[in-house]
Amino acid sequence: MIGPRRLCPTPAPLGPALDQSLRTVRDSTRPGRGILWMLVAMALFIGLDTMAKYLSQSYPVLQIVWARYFFHVLILGTFLAPRLISLLRTNRLGLQILRSIFLLGATGFFFTAISFMPLANASAIMFVSPLLVTALSTPLLGERVGPHRWASVVVGFVGAIIIIRPGSAAMEPAALLALGAACSYSLYQITTRRLAGVDRPLTTLAYSASVGTLVTGFGVPLVWVPPAVEAWIGFVMLGVLGAIGHFALIKAFETAPAATVTPFSYSSLIWATLLGFVVFDELPDGWTVFGAVIIAASGLYIVHRERVRKLAGAEPR
Repeated sequence: MIGPRRLCPTPAPLGPALDQSLRTVRDSTRPGRGILWMLVAMALFIGLDTMAKYLSQSYPVLQIVWARYFFHVLILGTFLAPRLISLLRTNRLGLQILRSIFLLGATGFFFTAISFMPLANASAIMFVSPLLVTALSTPLLGERVGPHRWASVVVGFVGAIIIIRPGSAAMEPAALLALGAACSYSLYQITTRRLAGVDRPLTTLAYSASVGTLVTGFGVPLVWVPPAVEAWIGFVMLGVLGAIGHFALIKAFETAPAATVTPFSYSSLIWATLLGFVVFDELPDGWTVFGAVIIAASGLYIVHRERVRKLAGAEPR
């Protein structure tokens, strides 16, 4: 589930037209279309995760992570080649690199986790990420978090503990990798907020894709396994699914308010369960489903509180 994805702020677009559209405030929105775009985006992202899990049965995770970034960069380069040099000009180089490292860490942790555990279980744990963002927004961003949202964070972590079940025979050590992915992804979202208004969205996207490609490029020769023809197709599909998925996510936030479309990001749990069963014959157990419902309910309540606060113009509660 990783790339820039799911409950993060509106991602950067894939070309000049989308870049301009995100700077334009629309007079009207289309909630139905926005929801549809979000559902499509989540299906594509879970398709990407499914492909990564399938490839991990025969190829090193580092090689898969490299392919995910390399082919995404290749696709972006096709659209952005005339502007590439100007896009790399940044006002916060250190923060751009740090953000990109957090995203790379989330991808690496998550791809490693799903190589050992069911896709639906890992995806459910990843939804701890927005709860972590809420918890970290006070010390790292100086935002005030009220008692209602703190309660939601605590309840969400209870859901994660139910899924991981530390100390029990049912605990999967790989679940800690999924939790590491959620932590890394939450820091990625925090640094993304810090960059808002500092650099252009396309600059931020260019750095996240480029840094991932460069860093993995140094290590991938050490673990390289010559891919079969069908594996090359899978590697290319990682980039294609990521690029199209981000396009769909952009369209979702462009077409409808974030508060309208964000709850539908939890549809990825359904996609993960379906594809996990069809492709890998995996089904989450009852405790995992129970924990996932708790995490989803906590996240949705935080979205609800944000909506109430904005409508009332009041302090967080």
